[in-house]
Amino acid sequence: MDKMGKGWSKDKLVAIGLFLIGVAPLFLSSCALIEKKPTKPITFPMIFQSDEYVVCRLKGGESPASLAKRFLGDTKRSWVIEDANEGVPFEKGQMIVIPLKEKNKGGLSAEGYQVVPVLSYHRLAKNCKSSPCTPTHILDQQIRYLKDNGYRVITSRELLHFLRYSRSLPKRSVVITIDDGFRSAYTIAYPILKKYGFTATLFIYTDYIGISKKALTWSQLREMKADGFEVGSHTITHSDLSKKREGEDDQAYIARIERELLVSKQIIDKKLNQNTIYLAFPYGRYNQRVLRICDQVGYKMAFSVKRGGNPFFADSLHLKRDQILKTDMKNFIDSLKTFHKFSLK
Repeated sequence: MDKMGKGWSKDKLVAIGLFLIGVAPLFLSSCALIEKKPTKPITFPMIFQSDEYVVCRLKGGESPASLAKRFLGDTKRSWVIEDANEGVPFEKGQMIVIPLKEKNKGGLSAEGYQVVPVLSYHRLAKNCKSSPCTPTHILDQQIRYLKDNGYRVITSRELLHFLRYSRSLPKRSVVITIDDGFRSAYTIAYPILKKYGFTATLFIYTDYIGISKKALTWSQLREMKADGFEVGSHTITHSDLSKKREGEDDQAYIARIERELLVSKQIIDKKLNQNTIYLAFPYGRYNQRVLRICDQVGYKMAFSVKRGGNPFFADSLHLKRDQILKTDMKNFIDSLKTFHKFSLK
């Protein structure tokens, strides 16, 4: 579009416009062309395509998701189109810009860089007061806040692509995780997250699954996974991997770490027919031996409970998470910082 400069005559501009209208249907079948009115000259802006952008006029009925599927090959990339057309209604006759190429994969700017907060929940209940437990109405209030304030809940896989500098993310990206394997993840968190169109990553310790009415079952995990939720390991027994047990020599300690990390992965892989690559350290604790074994057995991302967000250059095997332990909105909002100011000027 930058070729349409002041040095071009009106006749040339009209000629280019007529040409574009003639060829646009070949690649813009989901968008309607500007109607050709023989009694009036065609005016700009008009339909356009380059290697980087498509500009089209909506016929009616299109959504960011349907346009993302058509032009970007993935409905989950609808945020790209929404961000490029912020404040623009997706209605018949509206001109829409569709970026075709990845932009700013690391979320860098002259003022600083993007960070991704990861929220960590544990048990949920209709009413509870202990800090690891979140009441149902508080969870609903927090998730509604994310929805109403333009936050986009992304998957752990999307975060991994960001850390590998292979995909960009929405500016207000957040990951939600739920630890341990309590059944309340299914009975309370699952319907609330679905109501707002969000998912989460569940970190389970395998010895707990199915042992009581308070625990998730493998069937429930399969159902949630089929609905877009992800499942990672929280080891077998939820044991502290960072230090030896009383009477445990070095060899036994290493053997325990290897078993907790490898066998839990193997069990989840088999039960859910997947390759488990996400881990949450029990109690958020780890050391260099633990990190080395994580890498050896095939984990690609591992999470602590150190507070703060994660930039694209963070080490993927010891990422930060904010535990949601208090019920007031101020503490919750404070955990949602998605940009770190750091002047590069």
